[in-house]
Amino acid sequence: MHATLKSTIVAVMALAATQVSAQELDKVTFATNWLAQAEHGGYYQAVADGTYEKYGLDVTIMQGGPQSPGRPMLVSGQVQFYMGGATGAINAVKEGIPTITLAAIFQKDPQILMSHPGKFATFPELAGASKYILSADGFTGYFTWMKSKWPEFVDEKYEPYQFNPASFLADDMAIQQGYLTSEPLAIEREAGFAPDVWLLADNGYAPYSTTIEAMKPWVDEHPDIAKRFVEATIIGWSNYLYGDNKAANDLIKADNPEMTDDQIAYGIEKMKEYGIAVSGDAETKGIGCMTDEGWKTFYDSMVTAGVFEAGIDVTQAYTTEYVCQGLGVDLFK
Repeated sequence: MHATLKSTIVAVMALAATQVSAQELDKVTFATNWLAQAEHGGYYQAVADGTYEKYGLDVTIMQGGPQSPGRPMLVSGQVQFYMGGATGAINAVKEGIPTITLAAIFQKDPQILMSHPGKFATFPELAGASKYILSADGFTGYFTWMKSKWPEFVDEKYEPYQFNPASFLADDMAIQQGYLTSEPLAIEREAGFAPDVWLLADNGYAPYSTTIEAMKPWVDEHPDIAKRFVEATIIGWSNYLYGDNKAANDLIKADNPEMTDDQIAYGIEKMKEYGIAVSGDAETKGIGCMTDEGWKTFYDSMVTAGVFEAGIDVTQAYTTEYVCQGLGVDLFK
């Protein structure tokens, strides 16, 4: 065969193989619960560096935002995966909605309280603040847990959070809720001081966070796709935190043009400093790890606090089948 003709045939066959391969990728959509940010970086990393594709997946990331419809879209089958959390998963069991959590990307919930520098020495002392500026969900959720553990926290000091720091800045004895990776930096920029940060997860409030949630009937029909998505995401997160994440950050900024490089850098720094994704079981068993004990401990604490009623079968909220196998640990640096 003539060399030119042979090379042409080879090229055509390679192109055809590539096209077939592309056609064979399983298309799935992952809905996040907020606008694109560093806290979503591992998912974008797996898109940017081809990890999802390597695992046979064509993944669309649908960013959330205020009043995000991500969970209803999961329940209705419009998306295959959703960024959830332990509280929502347990509520779904209570309500008879067959969602299932496949992995917990964050070992620690990044929820914090902030105080003015040097005003309080310990977490329980925050009860002496002049007011507690919290969201409605925070007031009925983690604040209920706080009151059960430290009765000194009282409802009378609650002030609804208006998603701006004006009230907090005007009163140096106030405390305000926040997210570890964002609000402290915003305060520092606006007021010129770094607030004291109190991570609830380091003080006993321990739900799994930034989870991968799916509908159980769908997972039962597509267990291999679920497994591949979880594993590729774990690799994506390991590479995002400990490897070259520039391409992923470019995708984040493309989805959310208001996101800045310094905000992303701050988010990554704090996630690593506080062990948000890599701590506890995840240190040796990989990002995404979760255990029966972890779920039970959180649920029991919420029953004691009166957030959940006793008798919910929390084991129906999750599966550990796809995690805790050491995947990605070799990428930690």
